Amino acid sequence: MTAELDALVRPADYPLSSRYDPEWVLSLDMGPHPLWLLEDLARDLDLRPGMRVLDLGSGKGATSVFLAREFGVEVVAADLWIAPETATQVFTAAGVADTVRAVHAEAHALPFEPESFDAIVCVDAYEYFGTADNYLAYILGFLKPGGQFGVATPAMTREVRDLGGIPPHIRECVGWEALAWHTADWWRFQWEVTELVTVTSARLQPSGWEDWLAWGRAALTRATGADRAAVESVNAMLEADGGEFLTFALITARKNPA
Repeated sequence: MTAELDALVRPADYPLSSRYDPEWVLSLDMGPHPLWLLEDLARDLDLRPGMRVLDLGSGKGATSVFLAREFGVEVVAADLWIAPETATQVFTAAGVADTVRAVHAEAHALPFEPESFDAIVCVDAYEYFGTADNYLAYILGFLKPGGQFGVATPAMTREVRDLGGIPPHIRECVGWEALAWHTADWWRFQWEVTELVTVTSARLQPSGWEDWLAWGRAALTRATGADRAAVESVNAMLEADGGEFLTFALITARKNPA
């Protein structure tokens, strides 16, 4: 195992994730280490066997496998870009096809019954669709009263508005998309002001940028072509940042009764 892959096994920080082969996790790469993010997010949730959980923006399925294995929940893995057949192959190989179902879905047109989930989680995807003022009300429609909602999303340590602009090293890599990378306090207010939920946790990861860079360096060991150039660009952004502005925000809440 290379030093870069070895850095993805950190039982002191992520004991559950460290039981998974880093090569397997990398083979499902669609962004920063999904199991680290989910394991940290789950510390603020109360996931129990038998719950029905929506994994929103599930990608190639690593987070859905983790949810089924580690918490014994029934998972619906919803993603726009990954075909259900492709995700199902991952679930079958991981031995969780009996408890994880893949669904092709767009985040604004979800094909589910109202109040049909005990929990909804979204790892490294909510920034693409969840910053609109009306989205929280929409997604909560699929959650039972008292149900749990958890999001892990790229974050800034200070709001772009307060900085007066996107820092150059971030703008060069992701452009205007950094406008969706908010602070934990921004998310707390955005959710609490609706009175639709009670926010149970809103925090920044102290080591978020380091985790992100460790993942990027490992991803570079197998990336080629355009993918390699994209990884190199993100890694350069993180190295230039040094943890000044970039991390991840973890936000959890319970849906209030109507």
